[in-house]
Amino acid sequence: MATMTCERLFELFDMHADKNALEWIGQCHDCRAPVTVRAVPREDGIHVEGGGIYEPEPERFFLKCNTCFQKDPALGHYQPCEVYSRVVGYLRPVAQWNDAKQEEFKDRKVFDRSL
Repeated sequence: MATMTCERLFELFDMHADKNALEWIGQCHDCRAPVTVRAVPREDGIHVEGGGIYEPEPERFFLKCNTCFQKDPALGHYQPCEVYSRVVGYLRPVAQWNDAKQEEFKDRKVFDRSL
């Protein structure tokens, strides 16, 4: 998976009040080191400083530090997981449930019978 596109960065700049820079703070996806990645608009385009930014799903960002990004710019060890659960007697992917049922699913508690 490649880093975020310039078009997507321009969309993010348009959506946010601060037009001088966008900043993501977190940990590196590969080495788990603290990382801060900034996207700064300049005359010759948007410059990304501090590493790499990935958005494999809408509004879900992953970061890589400069060291890990230079070793391998692709986002590895990522695979979206489809969660199935029972609703109204049928096993269905939770992502396909209506909004109300998805909110109910978030409130569910898991019980361990072995205790």
